Amino acid sequence: MIIFGTKGYLYQLAILTLVCGQCGNPAAHTLRKRVTKFTLFFVPLFPISTKYATQCTFCGADQKVPQEQAEQLQTQAAAGGGHGGQQQYGQSQQPYQS
Repeated sequence: MIIFGTKGYLYQLAILTLVCGQCGNPAAHTLRKRVTKFTLFFVPLFPISTKYATQCTFCGADQKVPQEQAEQLQTQAAAGGGHGGQQQYGQSQQPYQS
């Protein structure tokens, strides 16, 4: 008998100050990485999928982010640019549905 399945992991990569595409308020957004791994006998072996999203701390709206943009936002947060200026982000994207 072989037991296999998947397990999800959620990592918080950064906190950025952005203008929310849903509510329009300049608020803190958490940049998160969701990784789904294949498991064999409850041991995670390798990642199946990786998705990035931001979540507004004001209204709670999630928005998908491409990997390249997530890496840019993470670099920006590490450089200290995520807390000073406000950026227009996510105006044309739909909320993330999990």
